[in-house]
Amino acid sequence: MRMMTVVRGCVLAVLLWPCLLTISLPLDCKEEQGSISRCPSISQEKLLDRVIQHAELIYRVSEESCSLFEEMFVPFPMRHQAAYACITKALPIPSSKSEIQQISDKWLLHSVLMLVQSWIEPLVYLQTTLDRYDDAPDMLLNKTKWVSEKLISLEQGVVVLIKKMLDEGMLTTTYSEHGLTQYDVPEMLESVLRDYTLLSCFKKDAHKMETFLKLLKCRQTDKYNCALY
Repeated sequence: MRMMTVVRGCVLAVLLWPCLLTISLPLDCKEEQGSISRCPSISQEKLLDRVIQHAELIYRVSEESCSLFEEMFVPFPMRHQAAYACITKALPIPSSKSEIQQISDKWLLHSVLMLVQSWIEPLVYLQTTLDRYDDAPDMLLNKTKWVSEKLISLEQGVVVLIKKMLDEGMLTTTYSEHGLTQYDVPEMLESVLRDYTLLSCFKKDAHKMETFLKLLKCRQTDKYNCALY
């Protein structure tokens, strides 16, 4: 009986760990009126560190979500194959290592912001499609919901960071035209492959966000030794 209690406790901890992360790593810069007030009171260095922590967690959870979805719903021969083009393919985001090294701090930050904003709507769409899966586990639903919420928090932090580091006004540009709301409800297999592509593409872009922010941090501290990014 004691062993069953321990097991149940472990399972509950796994399911609730995104909530625990939310408590331990706040990045809420938004007042009820919608103005940014709390993040400007944080030093630039601490804000960058906090934004990087958020990006790291988002990437980690996106990896777990993609792997879980793949194991449960994607036929083995179709795994690791892009069924559709990534929605951010058309964005002017550097892709090669040489391009990333050459772009300015300004473009690093704006690239992160473009990626974050371009994924807010598709992740909301993904939540609605996953709700239609009869056997989608709560863990997968919880992870995608957590990532969706944290992405908005990350957007707020990056906007303030841009204002602090580049002395620019708040950006309001969004990229909702890359969203998926125009799609009809597809057949089941097509829906699975489309959702799988979304998760795979988001995982790649989440890794880009993390890499760009870490490169920016490296440039602030040791700009002559950042070739690893």
